[in-house]
Amino acid sequence: MIDRLTKDQLAALVPELLLTGQLIDRSGMAHLISAFGREGMAQVAIEEWMAASPVYTGRIRAALGIDGDGVVDMFKCLQFDIGAPPQFMDFRYRVDDDHHGAFVLDHCGALLDVEPMGEEYVTAMCHTIEDPTFDATAIATNRRARIRPVHRPPRVPADRAPHCEWVVTIEPDREELPLPKVTEPMLVTQAAAVELTPIDVDATDGFVDYRGPLMEDVNFAEWSTSALRRVLEEVTLQHQLLALGFLDAVSRRADDIATDGIFDKQLIGIAGIASERVRSAVCEDRSDAEALADVLNLNPVFGPRQYTGFYAEAIDDERVEVHISRDSKALDDGGWLRLLDEGRLDALQAAATAVDPTWVVGERIDTPLERVVRIGRGEPQSETGEVAIVRFSGGASFTFADRGPSRALPLTVV
Repeated sequence: MIDRLTKDQLAALVPELLLTGQLIDRSGMAHLISAFGREGMAQVAIEEWMAASPVYTGRIRAALGIDGDGVVDMFKCLQFDIGAPPQFMDFRYRVDDDHHGAFVLDHCGALLDVEPMGEEYVTAMCHTIEDPTFDATAIATNRRARIRPVHRPPRVPADRAPHCEWVVTIEPDREELPLPKVTEPMLVTQAAAVELTPIDVDATDGFVDYRGPLMEDVNFAEWSTSALRRVLEEVTLQHQLLALGFLDAVSRRADDIATDGIFDKQLIGIAGIASERVRSAVCEDRSDAEALADVLNLNPVFGPRQYTGFYAEAIDDERVEVHISRDSKALDDGGWLRLLDEGRLDALQAAATAVDPTWVVGERIDTPLERVVRIGRGEPQSETGEVAIVRFSGGASFTFADRGPSRALPLTVV
């Protein structure tokens, strides 16, 4: 499906998937609070992001030619990070020199989601979680980098804006931060090393790398079709790596049955919301069999295909077949696709329901090579509680604005 998307469709879909990556936590954290309490939830969040972000940041650096080790390079990576989806997490950057800079969040969707839960939850996110995870993100660019707060929530006064401010420094004689121990298992996953579609460096329809100046905002429409395909695949893979980090962290606190129960609830919630947003972005709100197949193929919880082997196809106007490979890198890693292979198909139903409630997961056909699941028309299905939980986030209904052509961010000497 990704090969059939127009450049405009790809450019619309990239920020959508950056946002759904952020919403993975909205899908998982409520279930963690129920199982482990607020403090346990915070520790899982720290471990999952510290596990995944150094790995996927390294991948995006390699894919887009971000080969420096200064603050500009760090900020470029953040613009392609599911932890910082554009506009929803509205990072505004300042660069003083190669080793010094800062950023504020003019709008922090994550904060607005958490503030109604009370000051203790705000502190957990903006202090307990952010301190170690920001450093884990920074070391993918430079192990001597540090990200430290100027101010951050809880907000005083209550409507303070920007929501927070952070300074970034790189000192050449500073001790290097070590690679987090929780990152080490991620480095040997199939996800960390999977090869995705190469960018055509000779393409003439837009940017093919990010070797130039730092842009105030990334206008994805200015990138080449080839680069957008690769970015879309990398962002999809970021979802998988974060899920593996989540699974690893939960498994240290619960037995296998409880861990998979939480992991499945996370998957159900994000699968439904991601399908809804993908459909709106590229299918013009169609709900026919072709649209369902397209949405499932683009839903980031099921891809990228090079990693998962997952694909869907419309058989006729009333039937779609989903193919779940029994020989895929994703199954080797034991992540989300393992749940589908084991017969936990509520996430697939949630993804189909988001396209149209009358799509119903039905017959399964198992062979040594794959599991085939047929989806046909039936009685309307209700939205699950897991999807409804994610809908409490402002990200579920967030609308991106057109901010116009890219503008290079100037050097600000202070």
